[in-house]
Amino acid sequence: MPGAPRTAPAEAYAGAPATAPGGPAALPRTTAGGAGGPATPPRTTAGGTSPRDIWTRSRGFLVAFAVLLAAGLGLAALSSGARHGYLDPRSADPYGSQAVAELLKARGVTTRVVTTAEEAADAAGPDATLLVTDPDRLGETQLRSVRSAIDLSGGRTVLLAPSTLSLPALAPGTRTDGDGDAPDTDLAPGTACTLPAATTAGRAATGGGHRYTATTPGAAGCYPSSGHPTLLVLPTGVPGGDTVLLGSEDVFLNKNLAAEGNASLALQLLGSRPHLVWYLPSLADGDPDAAGTGEGQDFFDLIPAGWSWALLQLFLAAAVAALWRARRLGPLVTEHLPVLIRASEATEGRARLYRKADARDRAATVLRAAARERLAALVGVPAARAHDPATLVPAVAARLTAGPPPHAPDALLFGTAPTTDAALIALADHLDALEREVRTS
Repeated sequence: MPGAPRTAPAEAYAGAPATAPGGPAALPRTTAGGAGGPATPPRTTAGGTSPRDIWTRSRGFLVAFAVLLAAGLGLAALSSGARHGYLDPRSADPYGSQAVAELLKARGVTTRVVTTAEEAADAAGPDATLLVTDPDRLGETQLRSVRSAIDLSGGRTVLLAPSTLSLPALAPGTRTDGDGDAPDTDLAPGTACTLPAATTAGRAATGGGHRYTATTPGAAGCYPSSGHPTLLVLPTGVPGGDTVLLGSEDVFLNKNLAAEGNASLALQLLGSRPHLVWYLPSLADGDPDAAGTGEGQDFFDLIPAGWSWALLQLFLAAAVAALWRARRLGPLVTEHLPVLIRASEATEGRARLYRKADARDRAATVLRAAARERLAALVGVPAARAHDPATLVPAVAARLTAGPPPHAPDALLFGTAPTTDAALIALADHLDALEREVRTS
């Protein structure tokens, strides 16, 4: 804005050290010490920045990134490890099932772990129990293999928590009636239960999972929740064979085995035959039909759930770090530049910025503040009281000798902000006139 460079001090513009208005041009060299000291260029790289500066600027971000990365990996390890070996008869974790396998081994039951539906179907037979730990994870080909074993083996098949995804293929005529809503997951067999394994075991942790309803003749239900059984035994077409639907897998977990009648129920369900085939569906058990039609699992389906949460946490942490390190708006900070520039250049640049933003109020504030500081030094007012109208205005008025100026000192130094460029120019002219009058008095 015209007039803004006339009375505003160079120190107020861009925080750059500059000579006084009208002073000599600054030397275009880098200084290492105080004013007038010898020029000693700092050691820099080819790009003009020293390795020490690069490390100083980036070490905070690097340390924060390392901490966030370590935290993300730790959380991922905890998340993925919390259910490590889930329902695995070789795992001694709280969510494993090694305790059941050891008890069955003591009773003479051999346990074989398989990870594909083809192996499970081949191992099934009239003297074997086939346990499917996650029926809902099976594809169409795997479901057909397990269904073939149910129809032809003549043994027992135990399905853990099957839902509408797998029931139509593995247990036709059976449907789920929602999740268990009992406040206690331990349920009693019920008065209508005719299954000896359930009546002998008593209360067991079968609640909290699925409830079932079957229209198959000869089906036996136990452990009812909201009127529907959570354990259902269905006969098969082969004499001696049956299919057991268990709405919750908590009975077989190591952490629950010693509670209530869980151990008794687990041993009777899985130990009725001399051989136990423990089927743990895995990613290696691909679906050939799906692969042939291009409907196999994509890359994200192969990522464990724990790592997905870790990636999300890392993304959020990176976003927070970006917000933290981003440029923030705030008050101007004085920066000691390595080179000296002309005061007029800094003043004119600052004025152009004010004019572009129509910041007449800010420009007037800078003009008045600079004028008050210079006038306070001329009339002997302490710098700490330079912006106090009750102290500065009487002292300035006492130095005026040629009568009152066109504008009173209080209006000039502490008045309202101008609303037009012309008013701002007039304010700068009046401040100059006031300062000259005081200086020559």
